[in-house]
Amino acid sequence: MTHPETPPSWYADTATAPSARPALAGDLDIDVCVIGGGLTGVSAALNLAERGYKVALIEQQRIGWGASGRNGGQICTAYSSGMGKIESALGKEDARLVWDMAEEAKRIIAERTERHGIDCDLSWGYLYAALSRYQMAGLRAEHAEWLEGYGYDQPARLLDTAEMRATVASDRYLGGLLDPGAGHLQVYAYLLGLARAAEQAGATLYEGTRALSLTMGEHPSVTTESGTIRCRHLVIATNAYLGRLLPRLRPYVMPVGSFVCVTEPMEPARLEGLVKGGLAVGECNHILNYFRATSDNRLMFGGGANYSAIDPPNLRAYLRRKLVRVFPQLADVEVTQAWSGLIGITTSRIPDFGRVDGNVYYAQGFSGQGVALSGLAGRLIAEAVAGQAERLDIFGRIRHMPFPGGPLRTPALVLAMFYFRLLDMIGR
Repeated sequence: MTHPETPPSWYADTATAPSARPALAGDLDIDVCVIGGGLTGVSAALNLAERGYKVALIEQQRIGWGASGRNGGQICTAYSSGMGKIESALGKEDARLVWDMAEEAKRIIAERTERHGIDCDLSWGYLYAALSRYQMAGLRAEHAEWLEGYGYDQPARLLDTAEMRATVASDRYLGGLLDPGAGHLQVYAYLLGLARAAEQAGATLYEGTRALSLTMGEHPSVTTESGTIRCRHLVIATNAYLGRLLPRLRPYVMPVGSFVCVTEPMEPARLEGLVKGGLAVGECNHILNYFRATSDNRLMFGGGANYSAIDPPNLRAYLRRKLVRVFPQLADVEVTQAWSGLIGITTSRIPDFGRVDGNVYYAQGFSGQGVALSGLAGRLIAEAVAGQAERLDIFGRIRHMPFPGGPLRTPALVLAMFYFRLLDMIGR
């Protein structure tokens, strides 16, 4: 298979990627095969190799080709679903364990970055932005839940309208929740650093190697165009790019188009005037905008989503219009680059982690919070392979509802997207 190029993005332009890794050539008999070269797969490979397993990871494209190499790079607290749905599914005691694991996910990033010397512009500070009184009430409730229900040990605080507009130079927002325990990074550089660490630990990473079919059983096997991998354990880390590889997982994850751009460089003082303190900002809308400064003095801006997974015509112009609605004062600033990719969501926005047939492990549907939670998934999968599956199995107890199936799958979800846009328009 011809090796594809890494999709163009600001991330690809500002990270140093290695030469293409070779494709699989011939058959392998190993301990663990990992399918998918994003944050989840690479994290799993790294954790497994550190435990002494013989690991091979195969990626159809390049490491980081999917959402892991071109998302918004934001590190969030807890889960997109909120903790209430998780409590309903698991009870308070196990929900507390799931909360603690989300906090662990953030620590994993800090620990890996320091241990492996990964230069990825890791920065802390995140601001949830409310556009309505209804959303502000939701932030108050979430703030109370974090502190009183789960003992969040970061000094998160609510901002009123005056404080919010002194922090973000837009009259779009009525208030916010400032979280010093969340943040942002150059996600592609981080992933490349994890991949180097995985190889140094003994894992073998193959690019340009497509998994054509799986054979389940005591010794699963993966058939590719250039060889067959036989293993004792199999990890499915494809998320939104699962396709039809494992049909029983497909109904529970939906690929959603995600769109990001960067502006031309600005004077540092002008950029600081837009968002104080180098914070990452994310709106509370269902279909949200999010933005942050980059290390080379640009504004990175993400906006919109598409359940049809089709890019809008002229993506750069589409995102520029959204950007200028948030910051009219940037009407004179050019958007120099825009790109898209697919993220995976679940119906509940709780990530879907689990096992199939006892020795096939998967993690998908991070629902916009995969930068942190993917690292947790890799650790939990490695624990389970080693015979310590208790933490992975807590997530496995959460019942996920399938998305609408059959030929109406995409049209039904397009209608759902329209419904969420209406909710955003009325401030809900």
